[in-house]
Amino acid sequence: MDTELLLNNGIESLPLFITSLSIGLLIGLERERKEEPKAGLRTFALVAMFGTLAALLSDKLGSPWLFIGGLLAVAAMIIAAYHNDRSIDADPGTTTVIALLMTYGLGAMVWYDLTKLALMLAIGVTALLYFKPELRGISRRMSRSDLVAVLQFSVLTFIVLPILPDQNYGPYDAVNPHQAWLMVILISGISLSGYVALKVVGTRYGAPLLGVLGGLASSTATTLIYAKNGKVSPAAANLAAAIIIIASTVVLLRLMVLSTLLSDTSLTHLLLVLGCGLVAGLAAAGYNWRRMETTSELHVPETSNPAELHTALSFGLLYVVVLFGSSWMMDVAGSQGIYIVALISGLTDVDAITLSTLRLSNLGQLTEHQTALTITLAFLANLTFKFGMVVFIAGWPLARKIAMSFSAIAVGLVFGILIF
Repeated sequence: MDTELLLNNGIESLPLFITSLSIGLLIGLERERKEEPKAGLRTFALVAMFGTLAALLSDKLGSPWLFIGGLLAVAAMIIAAYHNDRSIDADPGTTTVIALLMTYGLGAMVWYDLTKLALMLAIGVTALLYFKPELRGISRRMSRSDLVAVLQFSVLTFIVLPILPDQNYGPYDAVNPHQAWLMVILISGISLSGYVALKVVGTRYGAPLLGVLGGLASSTATTLIYAKNGKVSPAAANLAAAIIIIASTVVLLRLMVLSTLLSDTSLTHLLLVLGCGLVAGLAAAGYNWRRMETTSELHVPETSNPAELHTALSFGLLYVVVLFGSSWMMDVAGSQGIYIVALISGLTDVDAITLSTLRLSNLGQLTEHQTALTITLAFLANLTFKFGMVVFIAGWPLARKIAMSFSAIAVGLVFGILIF
């Protein structure tokens, strides 16, 4: 053992112990909030520093058993503390137990040059401990079918996706199974986040948030639900109009995010065009919000879980069909062909044609202007479909309330196409 090295390597290690102390204090601060905590600020701070100390000694002496022994000592301390509490109603404290063991490990990570990761994990652990009521509420609000769908989404993401071949197949080499399934997962993930948020939030934060989350989950389903609710009374019609307009406007923001994430080329033109529509939509939504009577009852739109297997497969099939159709129509009719596909497919779903268009743009088969025009036509077709749905379900009283706003969005998009 190099005793001189062990003695001399002192003060320069002090920042590491300060970091582990901070980690322990952060997690311990949350645990201290509990009534009669079995481990609080001081315990967690000392355990984190003990983890760093055990890792230091284990490293310097070349013996991993010192670190393992320290872990066993912490475990024995916890067992002894809980064994002495024999009250019938005592909290078993399993969460605190694993939190202490995590804190010991995080302290050791600080010594092994994993400080950034340790800090990130410490923040995550603290958030996980703090949001216990919210997490419990989420689990209780989700049905068994919702949980099964989330598991299916996990399997399709982390098991199926890695084994799909990453190469082109079919006519025009249009379909790449790995890339196609990645698009399915992306859209399902975005929709799933809005769906879960709708389940959790409910009507607590009012119409604007319902419109935003409805647009993330499914603007078409949101339009369908509120078109039905808008027939009840004038106040309900104003509320429904505001939510439908917000949900449709959010779709533009969603398309901007998808374009930014998936494009390998500059799509400044597309973003400017969508931005014009977004500004017009926000202005229209604000105008409708001022007219809305907030006394009407709110209803959460009942959308299907986008992570369910049949939903994901349906979108995947639609994406492949649109991709084949776009390639074939471009071969037969040039760039005008994809515009026809956009108008047809955009009636029911704007995501599939958007992803297909972005893929063709990445392959160099579409110019920036053609990409922007194709996605704009798909969105306008979808907007027209939703307006027709409102007319058919709720009639002209509600349709008139959204007509001006939908027209403003359309004018904004056309203005962007003509100007940029």
